[in-house]
Amino acid sequence: MKTAVTIAGVTFQNPVMTASGTFGSGMEYSEFVDLNRLGAVVTKGVANVPWPGNPTPRVAEVYGGMLNAIGLQNPGIDVFIERDIPFLKQYDTKIIVNVCGKTVEDYLEVVERLGDTDVDMLEINVSCPNVKEGAIAFGQKADCLYDITDQIKKHAKQPVIMKLSPNVTDITEMARAAEAAGSDAISLINTITGMKIDIHKRQFVLANKTGGMSGPAIKPVAVRMVYQCANAVKIPIIGMGGIADASDAIEFMMAGATAVSVGAMNFVNPYTTIEMVEGIARFMEEQHIEDINDIIGCVK
Repeated sequence: MKTAVTIAGVTFQNPVMTASGTFGSGMEYSEFVDLNRLGAVVTKGVANVPWPGNPTPRVAEVYGGMLNAIGLQNPGIDVFIERDIPFLKQYDTKIIVNVCGKTVEDYLEVVERLGDTDVDMLEINVSCPNVKEGAIAFGQKADCLYDITDQIKKHAKQPVIMKLSPNVTDITEMARAAEAAGSDAISLINTITGMKIDIHKRQFVLANKTGGMSGPAIKPVAVRMVYQCANAVKIPIIGMGGIADASDAIEFMMAGATAVSVGAMNFVNPYTTIEMVEGIARFMEEQHIEDINDIIGCVK
């Protein structure tokens, strides 16, 4: 039974990955999860300098999921290279580094620093606010997305995954822009912008007012967007958004995703990823599926 999938020349032992920002670099989860059994660990966003993140409170539970306005708090590329990469290299899993920035130059600095490291792929978070465009996210305008993808591809030594924001009118326009600019793959969806108000205090629950919603409630939106993009571009897709178990993962793959990432459910059940790996294998046995690649995009 074959569970391996390949994206941009990188082969993963199975299609189950972690979603950026929900798993750190695996250190916190390594006592619960055997990282050797995951297809890949996708790290928390890494910037060229340390980011303090947003003021608290910055996490709130909502119906069917959670809101977060962490603000991509991270210790910066220096600490990441010194601490996190050596930790992950102890394990037999692929390393995908999520990269964030506020200007194109910020992204390029991180991409270039990672060029000489032993990581497998780069996932570019284009939901960051573009300070030169009046804080609109890089991934909300097709021309901005094309430009940053093009620039990163000129400097990156590893294959590039552009992580798309769902907070757009037409997700396929963004997918096509990333593909046209040379992206090796795309991942989607990032969080959906949401809000929660405390009616007794008459104030916003998050200090940032708005936050990114993740969790099971967004899954139908994510499946739809993955399906649309799979039928709009030829590059591989990593699907995410509300994936809670193996059946969710399989649904995303049938919609056209080559691999999947688990996010919010890591907070609910730290064993989710391993249970998903096992659940996918059981499904394949029950359905007499020899090669997992046979289910990718099988629903048209």
